[in-house]
Formats: sequence, structure tokens, C-alpha cells
Amino acid sequence: MRRRLVTVLLIGFLGAAADAQPSRDAALIEAAGAGDTSRVSRLLGEGANVNARDGRGRSALLAATQSNRIETARILIKAGADVNAKDDIQDSPYLLAGARGHVEILRMTLAAGADLKSTNRFGGTALTPACHYGHVETVRELLRTRVDINHVNRLGWTCLLEAVILGDGGPAHSEIVRLVIAAGADINLGDAQGVTPLAHARSRGQVRVIEMLVKAGAR
Repeated sequence: MRRRLVTVLLIGFLGAAADAQPSRDAALIEAAGAGDTSRVSRLLGEGANVNARDGRGRSALLAATQSNRIETARILIKAGADVNAKDDIQDSPYLLAGARGHVEILRMTLAAGADLKSTNRFGGTALTPACHYGHVETVRELLRTRVDINHVNRLGWTCLLEAVILGDGGPAHSEIVRLVIAAGADINLGDAQGVTPLAHARSRGQVRVIEMLVKAGAR
């Protein structure tokens, strides 16, 4: 009788523990998105899975990255969070940090083994949207790595074309064009229709960009 009672209690305990795990994991992702570092640390200590996913495929680290929660991201990465884990729309902490210009989190993901060849849903590397949105420091950081500067996304655009076509020719995008040229980008590599960065810059009246491209030998 005593043995049977112990067995029933043990089964009940294990069942309760199993039921608690999903709620801990969900709470971890919620706390990470809110930047609640103390709760994140507590939940990890209680056994929450640092790489658990929510209904959208987001990990706690991706949730923290979305909100640029730097200290939370640091805790999660130290606990073994996967910086390359993608959600349902192909965002990973590394890729999203590049796209959003969250440079401190980007640096952490690079130090933790970011996959420089990984691409987002548009087929671009982390460098591609960074150039698009004018994130100068992010571009500068990525150009210190071995990311492919001439990678072509699904639209047929390199990062240089992205900076010209989707940029405004202002100070930020002009500086990005300068950085990309200095890093050795193929300045004559055209889009899917063969239109070159120089031709696109001319059609948009981007005077400073045109000057830099011509000086670099663009055709």
C-alpha cells in the first residue's frame, strides 16, 4: 500500500513538473521581450529552456532583440541562447539585430558565433537591410567580419544597390556607400536587369553618391 502511494505521488509530481515547463518557457520569452532581467535570471535558474519557442517561433533572445533589451540579451547568450535560431518569418537574433541597427546586440551575436551566411526572408544577409535602413555603425561593424559584401538577395540587389535604391542619398546612406566602396564592393555589379549602382544613383539625383562612385571608377 505504501509503495503504491509513493508511486502515485511520484507520478503526480512528475506530471506537475512537466505541466510547469511550458509555462516557464512562455514566461521566459515574455520577460525577455519586456527586458525584465531579474525575472529572466530567475526563470533560467528554475529550469526554463533558453531556446524554447513561442507560437511564432520566437526564442527569448529574439524577443529581447526585437525590443533592443541589451542586458537581457547578454544574460540569455551567456546561458547558451542560439543567436542563429530563426522564427516563422526567418528572423534570427543576429539577422534582426543587423536589420534594426541594434549594434550592441549585434556585437554579442557575432561573438557568440553568428552565421554570416544566413539570410532573411528576402534572401539578404544582415548587411543588406543595415545598408537599406542607413544603420551606419551596424554596417561598420559587419564590414569588420567576413560577411559577403557582394551577396545578391532575391531582388537581385547587393548591399551597395540596397543603399542606393532604397536610400535617400543623405549623410547616412552616403557614408554607407563610402564604407562599402572602401571595403571592396563590386561597384559595377548591376541589379537583375543589369542597371548599375551609378545608373541608379543618377536616376535618383544622389549627387554625393554619384561623386564617390565615379571617383572609384564606376561605369
